[in-house]
Amino acid sequence: MKVLIDTNILISAALSDKGTPYRAYMKAVSHPYRGVICEQNIEELRRVWNRKFPSKINLLNDFLAVALTALELIDVPDEKYKCEHNLRDIKDRPILRAAARAGVDIILTGDKDFLELEIEKPKPMTASEFLNL
Repeated sequence: MKVLIDTNILISAALSDKGTPYRAYMKAVSHPYRGVICEQNIEELRRVWNRKFPSKINLLNDFLAVALTALELIDVPDEKYKCEHNLRDIKDRPILRAAARAGVDIILTGDKDFLELEIEKPKPMTASEFLNL
């Protein structure tokens, strides 16, 4: 089962190995799940991190060095996904598009826009919902 790990979960997991987001991240990269991200996630992660945590850039680099060995990097297709127009943040649309094209089953996220989408696949879930599967 493929799980796309959204940027907000990655940020929380990188900042602390305690708590629900980190546990959900670890579950998503462990059998029988396959954790995936797209280039848009990495770009957004770096952009947000540099703005909010510039003094902790080494923490991000260390996290990514390990995470990218466990995560599959998926492509963002040019073709639009059927309901991506329902996402207010246009920067999230390529993430949804990549997840749909790659056959992702779950989008692990804390983003309200994703969570309010009424789609079954890829199914948006919070870290707590995912841990309770």
